Amino acid sequence: MPRNAEVIRQWNILREIERSRASGVTIDALATLCDVTTRTIRRDLQALEEAGFPLYDDRSHDDGRTRWTINGTAFKGLFAGLTLSELCALHFSRTLLESLAGTPFRDELESAFDKLGASLTPHMRQFLDQLPRVIASKPDPLRRLSDDDGRQQQVIARALEATLHQRQATLTYYSRSSERTKSYLVHPYRLAYAQGGLYLLAHVPEYNQVRTFAAERIAEISLLEERFTPVEELPDEAFQHSLGVHSGPPTEVTIEFERAVTDYVRAREWHQSQVWTEHEDGRLVLTLQVCIDQALHSWILSFGPFARVLTPAPLALEIASQINLAGARYAEPAASTPSGA
Repeated sequence: MPRNAEVIRQWNILREIERSRASGVTIDALATLCDVTTRTIRRDLQALEEAGFPLYDDRSHDDGRTRWTINGTAFKGLFAGLTLSELCALHFSRTLLESLAGTPFRDELESAFDKLGASLTPHMRQFLDQLPRVIASKPDPLRRLSDDDGRQQQVIARALEATLHQRQATLTYYSRSSERTKSYLVHPYRLAYAQGGLYLLAHVPEYNQVRTFAAERIAEISLLEERFTPVEELPDEAFQHSLGVHSGPPTEVTIEFERAVTDYVRAREWHQSQVWTEHEDGRLVLTLQVCIDQALHSWILSFGPFARVLTPAPLALEIASQINLAGARYAEPAASTPSGA
């Protein structure tokens, strides 16, 4: 039997014992749960005990059967409110959060996990460190690359302070849309992490609206002594109407997908507003309430000839225009390769 299957089974045994810690769980019940023999369960329990997990068996006065449970006081006061399974699950999730490496909270995450790991015995860590082998994470391909991590850390720290203490701030920002650098007086409302980047959502009195600033394009931020009172309540979810990081109003968008991609489209939640209608010939019509922004354009175009915008008409014309432009580029002669390349 593969070692991974054994480790996963032992993890499930540990979870079941803790879930039943009030009354305990029998070896027969664990064998049925895991679909293995009681002999295998006994070996697993011995392995978990040797790893340092505080398990013990106790004979019931009611039916005389031996039940296994966990010593709940062994980790009393450790990460208050967390069960042992939750504590182990956090340690296990480290492999997933490694995909955030390079984000502003990387150092804090590593520090927190180091403290978490220190609370476990060496044998427990050895056991749990085998679990990440059965799950892998891929770093976010959209993660922003910064030429100056130290400067960005300072920008983020000041933005956090301004947000927490509602202090007005001035920032120097490079706008990609206008291709120029400009200074703003802002009331920082929130920092939001999305699509591999960190964004500052701030009210700009000059325009009397909340605007979004990409952290890596904030050249400088200075905190002022003046405080501000928020004039607009932001929704709990950042960029709730966008497939990307836009904050505009939603529009009803309907897209028809060909049968070749319907299984893929239907199997995912692209947006919380999505509603689809299936046709007898296998086509799928998806309706979304989303912003008309670059993220939506890119998403539709990613399906190539297998997607067609039905409404709104201006969006359909824009997507068709972009497809035609792309086709025209491929019709052009390919540029020759420089000699020596």
